[in-house]
Amino acid sequence: MDGLNFLNGPLSNLPRIVHAKTRRFSSFDKTGGNKDYWIIGSCEKVNIAEIKGAGIIRHIWFTVSSLNKLCLRDAVLRMYWDGEQDASVETPLGDFFGVGHGVANHFVSLPLSMVRGPGRGVNAGMNCYFPMPFSNGARIEVENEKDDEIILYFHVDYEQVDEIPEDYGRFHCWWNRENPCTPVEHSGEGLNTTGEDNYLILYAEGVGHYVGCVLNVDNFNAFHQKYTWFGEGDDMIFVDGEKWPPSIHGTGTEDYFLAAWGFPCGEYSGPYHGVSLAGDTVEWSGKWSVYRFHIEDPVRFTKSIRVTIEHGHANDQGNDYSSVAYWYQSEPHKKFPPLPKALDRRPRRV
Repeated sequence: MDGLNFLNGPLSNLPRIVHAKTRRFSSFDKTGGNKDYWIIGSCEKVNIAEIKGAGIIRHIWFTVSSLNKLCLRDAVLRMYWDGEQDASVETPLGDFFGVGHGVANHFVSLPLSMVRGPGRGVNAGMNCYFPMPFSNGARIEVENEKDDEIILYFHVDYEQVDEIPEDYGRFHCWWNRENPCTPVEHSGEGLNTTGEDNYLILYAEGVGHYVGCVLNVDNFNAFHQKYTWFGEGDDMIFVDGEKWPPSIHGTGTEDYFLAAWGFPCGEYSGPYHGVSLAGDTVEWSGKWSVYRFHIEDPVRFTKSIRVTIEHGHANDQGNDYSSVAYWYQSEPHKKFPPLPKALDRRPRRV
């Protein structure tokens, strides 16, 4: 019977009886009416959940409406654990849920999803199932950096427990962007034997494990390079300060995101990998969002981790790259660089 302790699939824990209290913060109308939303005014920050004690957030659902059609990129989501002053999660709202460029699109993965019908604008149902433990309180904040108000509906479903095991890391999420990436000029074939010019998806210090990312590419100069395809770039993950070649070195962008020979099928949803937004599937121009979650194969680190990817072969392309990285680690975490202001986060083209 001891072997049952090693069950590790996504449904393995459902039979376990756990002594916890199930709770929810939501935007429901406390008067008993049907005004089940909060309004976040111009340049306003609101705490949508403030939890005391120990617990674990199990599920988050959001939907928004705004006259600002780019509110998913302009609004910021932050999360704080155990009374910390520096956010462990800081990212534009829509990017957090798996689609970049300030747009909403339909896709379903295991930890993240957007549920959206055609022509519905920003009105998507957005879900997150990453577990988020804490020992001494949690706080979730949404900031509206622009003039048009945001109508926000939300659920934050969590469990209260007596204590969290010491080996539970804290959930982290960081957004980055290079607009555009600086192309590297090469003579001949072009070689990359350092990884120094790669696009940075994550740099973290401490002990933990990386569990995936969403990568957004606006391939706006597809016809100005040797390849119109942006996927020649290899992934390189440097663990615990190692130099090139890293212990985890891939063979191309589409390979890291577990497709092949480009993304010829366009958009598709898998539990651990997929294309949540596709541009032109012939020349690969336009806006793309692709995701890869290391749920069954997390990348462990004991000192630091640097997750990178080439922007084109040997970084020879200069497209707009942005990303969201997801990982767990022990606190304290390395403080994030300042998040760019809303105007600097907006897509190049609408």
